[in-house]
Amino acid sequence: MQGLLLKDCRKLALEYLKSVQFKLDIACLIPIELVLVCFLNYRPEYRLNRLIKTNRLFECRLKTETRNSHPFLFRIIYLVLLILVIIHWNGCIYFMISKQIGLGTDNWVFDGSIHSELSFEYASCFYWSILMLTTIGEVSEPENNYESFVMIINFLIAIVLIATLVGNIGSVISNMSIEQDNFKRKVDAIKSLMKLRKVSKELDKRVIKWFAYFHEHSKESDDSNTLKNLPVKLEIEIASHVHMEILKKVNIFSECEEGLLRELVTKLKTQIYSPGDFVCRKGDIGKEMYIIKKGSLNVVSDDEKIIYVTLKPGAFFGEIR
Repeated sequence: MQGLLLKDCRKLALEYLKSVQFKLDIACLIPIELVLVCFLNYRPEYRLNRLIKTNRLFECRLKTETRNSHPFLFRIIYLVLLILVIIHWNGCIYFMISKQIGLGTDNWVFDGSIHSELSFEYASCFYWSILMLTTIGEVSEPENNYESFVMIINFLIAIVLIATLVGNIGSVISNMSIEQDNFKRKVDAIKSLMKLRKVSKELDKRVIKWFAYFHEHSKESDDSNTLKNLPVKLEIEIASHVHMEILKKVNIFSECEEGLLRELVTKLKTQIYSPGDFVCRKGDIGKEMYIIKKGSLNVVSDDEKIIYVTLKPGAFFGEIR
């Protein structure tokens, strides 16, 4: 209600009773087949009112997809299940039409005289439906206008189904590899720039080496741009979960208040250096304070032959300008 989380069961029930969904749910639960069976022979189509709650399925799909940690896998599974349901319905309709025309009266309809088992009847109709909707096999030619009309409808559904399936799976796969594609484009752009500017081979190798190392350790990349899409409170909570432990290891922050540390974590930016890279050199103007989160860093002499000290995770430098 108006963006507020409602937990009162009584108010929830009253809101539900006033909603359109309540009326749809009631219409769905009416046992029409039990009423009609008293006067007519039972037919499966008497239960069609159950389909009124189909919108609940799509609502469930949307909520599950947004709350699932593997949305791409869920979308593929959902598409496969949806296609199986459509094939199932189409097979059931084929059996109903065959029964109405007369089982085994011609080559197009289902011949129920071969086997009378329900499992065989269902499997045969399901197989026919797969052949029709996937167009991967041949079925018997229709022998009257009614059968021809059913075939035309099936072919039209097949065209839409295949187009939807290919489009959705293609979209899922492309979204799964979007980060990989973006990374490749960045690498190609850098390579083209270095070739155009005729940089030295040594520098070219260092840049390519850094990209390879960055790709291998992509989980450590900077998430600040992504977190900006969240409200400030959630951004602080996620940043605290990621960086608070390492920030507390820094001596100058060990006695700071929790509020100050939570504010500081949103200012941290991850930088990745490949083995052998220099973070800074003697004489560089210091503009940042560095905190080592993972790996180690050597402080070396100008000729790089003497290692004065090796800094481990939790160590910091660059705070004095």
